[in-house]
Amino acid sequence: MKQFGIFLALVFSFNSNAQNYPSKPVKLVVPFPAGSATDQVARLAGLQLQEALKQPFVVENKPGAQGSIAAEFVAKSAPDGYTLMVTTNTPQAANVSLFKKLPYDPVKDFEPVVRLSTTSFMLMAKPDFPAGNLKELLAHVRSQPGKYSAGYGSAGSQVSIAMMKSMGKLDVVEVPYKGIPQTVTDVLGGTLSFTFVDLSNALPQMKGGKLKGYAVTSEKRTPLAPDVPAMAEELKGYDLIAWFAIMAPAGTPKEVVQLLYDVSAKALQKNEVKEKFAFIGTDVAPMNPAQLGAFIKSEIAKWAVLVRQAGIQPE
Repeated sequence: MKQFGIFLALVFSFNSNAQNYPSKPVKLVVPFPAGSATDQVARLAGLQLQEALKQPFVVENKPGAQGSIAAEFVAKSAPDGYTLMVTTNTPQAANVSLFKKLPYDPVKDFEPVVRLSTTSFMLMAKPDFPAGNLKELLAHVRSQPGKYSAGYGSAGSQVSIAMMKSMGKLDVVEVPYKGIPQTVTDVLGGTLSFTFVDLSNALPQMKGGKLKGYAVTSEKRTPLAPDVPAMAEELKGYDLIAWFAIMAPAGTPKEVVQLLYDVSAKALQKNEVKEKFAFIGTDVAPMNPAQLGAFIKSEIAKWAVLVRQAGIQPE
């Protein structure tokens, strides 16, 4: 009886804490560096949560191992709603096929909260790259096997390069990075020939004239950059998008998950919030916890096909 009483007290305490949530700052763990698309999405989403729930939502960047370091950290954190992850298709879906073994389970170790938005990538090089358009770039790179290098800082950018190599019959040296901002820096500095950049980082570079955008990875052109062709216009069937979502450790109280979803979904309906997401190169695309859970399972299967078709061997 005494043990049962202790159990009831713990349950009551847990439920009481859930009802008072949040009563202290919440950590938003980001699996990529500051300045990355995920970082920008996290700060925007965190601001909306902070305004609605009257507690700080603090972004903490933990880059490395294609997001696995952050994912493992959050998976092993207390399931109390005070450590969340703003994740992407990389740690939550693609890593299953990119690594032989993961230190976390992207389904069992997490509680889906909300999908926030989607984006695509843009193939970018310096303005003086010897090709005026995508067709010329593919032909030029194909004519000089092994001369050019491409950097990637996420599963999306890695698979984008591998798909371009496979479908375009190109011989390109691939270079891994902790995040996409670093690949941009090295393309600007001349260390890398080109890279695939998420739209949040690509659009400012293109508008500033620092890098030239050759194509986007979505099946069709994006309204965010209507003058840039889709890769599929030269490589038929090429189609890849990335997404952003909030996840909590498995076992997080349902009331907390529901509250976080409700606040996020309400914010994502506002025109000014949609405009802010568009400004950083992402399209608002909310999903509730159940939808997100099913979506992630389907994405794991989808990315397995993409990784296999791109010819990537698990590390």
